[in-house]
This record gives sequence, C-alpha cells and structure tokens, in this order.
Amino acid sequence: MAGLDNDTPIPTEIKLHQKSRILELAFENGEHFELSYEFLRVFTPSAEARGHGPGQETLQVGKRDVAIERIEPVGNYAIKPVFSDGHDSGLYSWDMLYNLGKHHDELWQTYLDRLGAESASRDPAECPAPAQKPHGGCGGH
Repeated sequence: MAGLDNDTPIPTEIKLHQKSRILELAFENGEHFELSYEFLRVFTPSAEARGHGPGQETLQVGKRDVAIERIEPVGNYAIKPVFSDGHDSGLYSWDMLYNLGKHHDELWQTYLDRLGAESASRDPAECPAPAQKPHGGCGGH
C-alpha cells in the first residue's frame, strides 16, 4: 500500500500555514518541503483530475487562490486535504507527498508549460465561463 513501503520516508510534521498558503512537511530522514496549496491542488491524485489511465488527465486551472480548509488523516499512510473550491477526493500518501516535494521544481515547470501551451491561466478570473470550459476548464472539483 502506498506510503507503507519500507523505503518511504514518513512525515514527522505536517503544518498548514494559512496566510502564506503553504503546507510544510518535515520527514524522518531530515528532508523538509514547503508546498503551496495551489501546487497540491493542481497535482491532486484524485481520479477526477488524473483519470483512470495515461492521457486521461484534466489540466487543473484557475487554482492560484485556492486554500486548504482542513486536513483529514487517512490511516497511517496519507492525508486528505479539503480545498476551498470543494475538492476533497484526493488522498495524498506519504510517498506521493515526498515525491511532490522532491520533484517540485520540474513538476511545477511542466505544469506552467502545459498552461501556456493550452492558453490557460492560474487565475480564477481568467477561466472561461462554464459553458466554454474545454476538458474540465477550471479544474472542477
């Protein structure tokens, strides 16, 4: 099960910083990451956004101002953030959180490149009207 692999570092601290919209993670191996709420929302592991296989992903746009209202623990292997846009179906396992932190810069750049290629925006105000949303448009829930 994800997050229970012997090689997966386990978080020793998880903190929400509401003002800066940062999730701070400290792992038992000494590594420390700060991930923006927007980054976490954009990279949700939810099937609604990721699909059920390669090529089924829906680009998450208009999430610059999203907040995390609370985090719910999921067993001893994951957390479930509840986002201000209503999204709450993504389970972030320890291994996923670690990998998001470890590969943040390249993941974020790939996301920004894809936004540019699709003429999409991180800003909610720039998202198309609901009837005009291509492929889930502003990311949905």
